Amino acid sequence: MNIMKSSPLFYGIGEKEILDMLNCLSAVIRKFEKHEFIFREGDRISDTGLMLSGSVHVIKEDFWGNRMILTQVRPGQLFGETYACLRTEPLEVSVEAAEDCRVLMLDCGRILHMCTSACDFHSRLIQNLLWILAGKNMMLTRKMEHISRRTTREKLLSYLSEQSKLQNSTDFCIPFNRQQLADYLAVDRSAMSSELGKMKKEGLLDFYKNHFILRHSRE
Repeated sequence: MNIMKSSPLFYGIGEKEILDMLNCLSAVIRKFEKHEFIFREGDRISDTGLMLSGSVHVIKEDFWGNRMILTQVRPGQLFGETYACLRTEPLEVSVEAAEDCRVLMLDCGRILHMCTSACDFHSRLIQNLLWILAGKNMMLTRKMEHISRRTTREKLLSYLSEQSKLQNSTDFCIPFNRQQLADYLAVDRSAMSSELGKMKKEGLLDFYKNHFILRHSRE
């Protein structure tokens, strides 16, 4: 319940009201193991997923199986809401469990349409969903800013600079391992690792696994 209360989807809605609404929204908790697909490209879906524990990756694969991670979804966040709202449009992405996870599946049609019992907080739920969709649009715009850079170094610096600003610190952790970061930025992993090593030698940054420290100049 704490995750649901803290989720943007249920912002401004009390615990009792959330419990009342779960039945209205045909809510079902499902468990997925690491690397298990929740949705696959080509599926038509009517449910959106609210992460309760663990995390998932929204991924895009080309004909040859090359993979790009579009985003990572963590507890309290939604995935699949755009296609669940459209219903008839086949998914152009897949959703894969990045680790063992629990997901609250919600019927998006029931979110968008007022139920016969006319839940007092249903209009707030719809407003929250629109706010989430707007936020996702902004997030994708930021991602495009990273991957549109010409070189691997420029992509890395763009992404790490954004993470530093979002976490309000030059000392921070990112949610990806090396392969996942390469997939997210659409670059070759070995080339990316080499570039990170060069920037470390130049004194631009330091790192250990997913922990980074940005520096303004050589030390």
